[in-house]
Amino acid sequence: MAIGDLIDLKIEKISSEGDGVGRFEGKTIFVAGAAPEERVQAYVEEEKKLFARASLAKVLVPSSSRIEPVCPVFGECGGCSLQHIDYSMQIQQKKSLLKDAFSRIGGFTEIPAIRTFPSAPYEYRNRMQFHRVKKNSAVGLKKRAGNEVMTISDCPIADPGIRQALRAGSLVSPPWTDRFQVFSSGALFLSEGGVEKGETNIAGKKLKLDVGGFFQSNVHMLETLLAEVTETAKSVADSGRNSRVLDLYCGVGTFGAFLTDYFENIDLVELDKKAAALARENVKSKGARLFAVSDDDWAKRIESRQSYDFAVVDPPRVGLSSSLRKWLIESKPETLVYVSCDPATLARDAKELSAAAFELRSLSLYDFYPQTPHIESLAVFGRRD
Repeated sequence: MAIGDLIDLKIEKISSEGDGVGRFEGKTIFVAGAAPEERVQAYVEEEKKLFARASLAKVLVPSSSRIEPVCPVFGECGGCSLQHIDYSMQIQQKKSLLKDAFSRIGGFTEIPAIRTFPSAPYEYRNRMQFHRVKKNSAVGLKKRAGNEVMTISDCPIADPGIRQALRAGSLVSPPWTDRFQVFSSGALFLSEGGVEKGETNIAGKKLKLDVGGFFQSNVHMLETLLAEVTETAKSVADSGRNSRVLDLYCGVGTFGAFLTDYFENIDLVELDKKAAALARENVKSKGARLFAVSDDDWAKRIESRQSYDFAVVDPPRVGLSSSLRKWLIESKPETLVYVSCDPATLARDAKELSAAAFELRSLSLYDFYPQTPHIESLAVFGRRD
């Protein structure tokens, strides 16, 4: 096999990047645009020692899950990579990826049955980042290959408010940046360079946010996930203890705002000062303490020596820092809820936590990003006495 060769292979599954995965002459081959369970021809474009990448030339035997993409620029736009696969198969593939991460990276021989929570496949995305198209000052998204920005006038995964703005051509990039954030939910529409701050209703609570900061991109799925977090918190609160609880990587205080329904005292930790300021407003409890520090710095503070019955962590893709994993093992909250946006780092962290102090009690997959390979999940750990 060499670059430029046309090869014939069967696609077995989808990779964590959204490419079809098959094998040829004992080597793993990644084929963008291929679907599971189909036979394809592809041109080899890149060859490494352990794998190769190929471009789809022809589908010889199509998969039963292959469908016609909804978006006319699918394949060119870099926003989606799975629109050619029906939604039930997307969920099945993501579930397999999550299970594989716990086996291959986490070393788990057995895990709880993975519960799956699907989303609306389209018009789900409330928060998006757009780019300025420099040649005509229009707005668009980056192409799948390279850094070129392509103009778009619609996006089927976007919230209806964002779709309407795209169709009307009313989205404008601020003059000081080539990329900007937009948030839309119900009557609320925020955009950098325009109205940037507002309140949105999440599961009956009004939360303040700044469009320039982080906020979950699928409000409906956020509410679904919050139901599991609060149900777990309630079970701890109902056990009769009412000690201080912890919200690490709290952002604007989304989880903390709901945890105060069950616990009077809560510690919130968030490095980003803009998000921390909003958390102060969103978490309305006299027993709330907020620490605008990093996870590493939190593990060193005297306040972190507090005993916690319940803790929720929602780290970035890199997962928990090594010092924070060590701190959790030493402090051993009775219940630990881990919200993850990367199965690989969740499995890595779960391996260390489970080996030392916790047992994995439940694992759920929340599909915040249909038509993409991104996976959000929630793992609940109980302290092992």
